[in-house]
Amino acid sequence: MARSKQKTESPFTGRWRIVSMSAWDDIYVNEEAEPFIEFDSNGSGEFHFCYVHGFTDCRLTTRDGAPAIEWSWEGNDEMDDVLGRGWAVLKGEELHGMILLSWG
Repeated sequence: MARSKQKTESPFTGRWRIVSMSAWDDIYVNEEAEPFIEFDSNGSGEFHFCYVHGFTDCRLTTRDGAPAIEWSWEGNDEMDDVLGRGWAVLKGEELHGMILLSWG
């Protein structure tokens, strides 16, 4: 009988607060609710900033030797359907990355 591999916990699992975004002013980023991105252990997640809310489908990877996560997502921006992709790398205790939007 084969032994099953124990799944290791992703360093990305959990809720991360978004503290700044290059494309939006901080006041706008915090407009509707506290901005966040969250990843669960099943490869999915969710985020919210400004008036944008989305659900993600994630996969673990590496970028330049650092732990990374990439995702595609779909959701809405002020009730308009939007989708996109994103990525983040772990730098110490901080997450750095991008969330890219496309309007259908």
